[in-house]
Amino acid sequence: QSQLVESGGGLVQPGGSLRLSCAVSGFNLDHYAIGWFRQGPGKEREGVSCITRRPTTTNYADSVKGRFTIYRDDVEDAVHLQMTNLKPEDTAVYYCAASIRSGPCSTTEWHYDDWGQGTQVTVSS
Repeated sequence: QSQLVESGGGLVQPGGSLRLSCAVSGFNLDHYAIGWFRQGPGKEREGVSCITRRPTTTNYADSVKGRFTIYRDDVEDAVHLQMTNLKPEDTAVYYCAASIRSGPCSTTEWHYDDWGQGTQVTVSS
């Protein structure tokens, strides 16, 4: 059974950093594009970033460009989302999702087949 598990969320002050991780079981991470999404309080879920299969390309929402970095980690067999200069508006439940599609990745939800349960990120002083 395919499963994605997010970790690394928590409470951080504005300007701080967090690294989220997406680990998988039941399938080979290398064969899938991975997307990160988030849903803030009272908001709809939105795409944050995505990374293709190798050779990797990435994509970011305008709201996080220059602050977030998505990358594959062969040592940990995971996809990370490094988040820096966090803002209160980044507060959300963050989800990772897997897509079997090839080509440029998308942060469109329906492109993704399997989803994790989410990890809470709270940015507050």
